Amino acid sequence: MLEKIQIVKQRFDEINDLIIQPDIISDQKRYVQLNKEYKDLKKMVDKGLVYEALMSNVEEAQEIISDGSDAEMVEMAKMQMEEAKAQIPALEEEMRVLLIPKDPDDAKNVVMEIRAGAGGDEASIFAGDLHRMYTKYCESKGWRVDIVDFNHGTSGGFKEVIFEVSGEDVYGTLKFEAGVHRVQRVPQTETQGRVHTSAASVIVLPEAEEFDVQLDMTEVRIERTTSTGPGGQSVNTTYSAIKLHHEPTGMIVSCQDQKSSHKNLEKALKVLRSRLYEMELAKKQAADSEKRMSMVSSGDRSAKIRTYNYPQGRVTEHRIGLTLYDLSNIINGDIQKIISELMMAENTEKLKADTGAI
Repeated sequence: MLEKIQIVKQRFDEINDLIIQPDIISDQKRYVQLNKEYKDLKKMVDKGLVYEALMSNVEEAQEIISDGSDAEMVEMAKMQMEEAKAQIPALEEEMRVLLIPKDPDDAKNVVMEIRAGAGGDEASIFAGDLHRMYTKYCESKGWRVDIVDFNHGTSGGFKEVIFEVSGEDVYGTLKFEAGVHRVQRVPQTETQGRVHTSAASVIVLPEAEEFDVQLDMTEVRIERTTSTGPGGQSVNTTYSAIKLHHEPTGMIVSCQDQKSSHKNLEKALKVLRSRLYEMELAKKQAADSEKRMSMVSSGDRSAKIRTYNYPQGRVTEHRIGLTLYDLSNIINGDIQKIISELMMAENTEKLKADTGAI
């Protein structure tokens, strides 16, 4: 482990020198990449300093015990050695996880899309519940949530809602939420008290920077319309809503949340870039067997990942067989326990796969 710490330290020092070089600062893409790597390596370097200090304590204690000339010092050394040795295994495990190669997209902001699936009005209400759950979770993390576009359900909730989340390591946290979420409950419209099953799909896209996707604006047709509210009625008389048509792929992106046409265009372009970036990402992941085989992979949008069962107050995370009887708190945004378990499962898989590397 000490050898690995030294390798990390060398790279850390190298980046420390690079990020102050004028040619690096002027290259935005390279500068951002190096800054992200610097932050990640600093975590490992800080842990490495603690690890080295503990190993040094063990070594010093062993020397005092071997000498044996001072009984009181020997007793203190034994205590010091036991204390250090008790901390080392957990610290080594933390460092092994930190040594796993990071997905460069994990630090990105995200564009999330929630769409009502099977279940009619109840599915739209559930999509609204999911949007509220994620909004509350993001707020608890200090992240910013901005609506991009939405289409209200006829009885509440959303047929579709698209929003941006900005903060630290957002994609690395929320990527596990991608897939089909199911709800089992008695709908508000049900008169006979029967439990129905409805679904909503969640898509999590890493937000693409301008230098990630070179968007040719000659291939994008911009349509300006008035914003609409529930039922399709116009809610303002200015042509501020934006609809983008990407001719090569046939993608259509809308944004009507802002009063300014310019701001709506900016947001719509972010979503378009992120969708195009995800298309390229999907091609790479399809060629990567480890990504494809991962049980917590977010690649398959049609995969049923989680069930929220109201009669039993139960939430089941199908990918890792986790069941929690805490539905009311979870649907109110307390989803960290689930995300932490999914992260642990993914890291365990990576550790198995990368044993030789780390």
